[in-house]
Amino acid sequence: MEINSFFIYVLITYLIGSIPFGLIVGKIFGKDVRKEGSGNIGATNVTRVIGKKAGILVLLLDALKGFFPVYIAKYYFPSKYVSIIALTAVIGHCFSIYLKFKGGKGVATAFGVLLALSLKVALIVLTFWLGVFLTTGYVFLASVLSAGISWSVIYVLLDDIYYTFAGFFIAIIIIFKHKSNLDRFLEGKENRFIYK
Repeated sequence: MEINSFFIYVLITYLIGSIPFGLIVGKIFGKDVRKEGSGNIGATNVTRVIGKKAGILVLLLDALKGFFPVYIAKYYFPSKYVSIIALTAVIGHCFSIYLKFKGGKGVATAFGVLLALSLKVALIVLTFWLGVFLTTGYVFLASVLSAGISWSVIYVLLDDIYYTFAGFFIAIIIIFKHKSNLDRFLEGKENRFIYK
């Protein structure tokens, strides 16, 4: 493996991760999701502003941004390099070069990363996410808590220190990006996500 190939791969991963699918899908429907709802470009806000089908489409596209770069990288790079690629995919989504280094909150892309690393890990974290969401009704709370446990699940099941550190730093990014939700929650102003 040439180190130049790795850096090129990382750059491509960042550029792919930076694609703001929520904004693109919103524009197709004649909406700028940054100016409506919560202002976020993620699937939750797209669902609120445009509808369920658009939200599912964005969810899938954002997840694939994390899945494919990591899944392919596993065949060509050792885990310490794959972990950097995993982190890069989420950074691209959260700090997009196309949006002046602003972006989404990284949850769907991070799930795509988990799915590429391990189906078992992804299913455990998804089950936990669903449990919190269905119990509380808060998407942000389910996302933050799931991110918080994900790295420990990676450590236990995969026993790879590089993947574990990647999961830990991804969790920090996701929690940081949800700071406004946490502030609203503490003030009693955060809305539960209820789709009718």
